[in-house]
Amino acid sequence: MSGIRMSKRVVVRTALAVGISAGLIWATSPSGTQSVLIGRATFQPTVGDVLQVQRVQPPGWGVVVQARPALDVAVQTITFQPGGNSGWHRHPGPVFISVVSGEMTFYMSDDPDCNAGEGCLDVGEHAHIARNESALPATNFVTYFVPPGAALRIDQPDPGNCPF
Repeated sequence: MSGIRMSKRVVVRTALAVGISAGLIWATSPSGTQSVLIGRATFQPTVGDVLQVQRVQPPGWGVVVQARPALDVAVQTITFQPGGNSGWHRHPGPVFISVVSGEMTFYMSDDPDCNAGEGCLDVGEHAHIARNESALPATNFVTYFVPPGAALRIDQPDPGNCPF
């Protein structure tokens, strides 16, 4: 595939949080986006009070999922128009974001170790904003792991330190 450029791309930039010295900063709302919830299900443990899934095949690969007392998994598509953004927010659990078309930029309020790629993993510990800074629409498939019944996003104030 030499000479072929992938059309999907994620640019992850950091925006280290700084102290806010005066006044209130309100939560920010999404703009220029359309979200469609594909599905959401609650997974309960079959024995005990911990949901645990472990897979170690094929050799050299493994995954472990643990939740107490249960886990909701939700999947959503989010389409961002050019200039659209998610607003500053965080999540109550980990979120896997796959950019399936277009280009997205994710600004993390306090994560200095972000890497560029075709997806973004947000573990839910800090505020962030997703922005389509390109001239074409961008679509993401987003998978949320959250407590049963929890909101998928929690609006957050603008940390006030990004150049937009």
